[in-house]
Amino acid sequence: MTRDLALAVVHHWALLLLIATLFAEFVLLRRPPSADWLRTLARVDQAYGGAAVLLLAAGFARVYWGAKGADFYLDNPVFWAKIAVFVVVGLLSIVPTVRYPRWLRQFKTEGRLPTEAQVDGTRGWVGWQLLLIVSLPVLAAMMARGIGH
Repeated sequence: MTRDLALAVVHHWALLLLIATLFAEFVLLRRPPSADWLRTLARVDQAYGGAAVLLLAAGFARVYWGAKGADFYLDNPVFWAKIAVFVVVGLLSIVPTVRYPRWLRQFKTEGRLPTEAQVDGTRGWVGWQLLLIVSLPVLAAMMARGIGH
């Protein structure tokens, strides 16, 4: 029971951190670009990536070492919907994650900041992630109640 509780707590904290860092990126992308802005954006994105890795690791630990057992999850289509959403969000995150270091290098070598159009376009990618990511707790609540079994 203690291990299951610890895994659940880490999993939930990781999801909260994931959503918080993604929302921070979304808000930062509304501000005018500057050198400090670029560095902050890159750090927040790194924290977002770390939260995603922690969420995935804690989630799979819950599947295999949690109280409900792997069959509870692996036989549930809601679990696979949750995984699919997570994968899509991860794929959407590639574009911003590649752009931030590129913008930082561009600033360091050429002194140029990203254009308004580049920032707005990237904000769109982050916005789509936010729209999808809020479905994860809903799917988790459904799954925890046996929906899909």
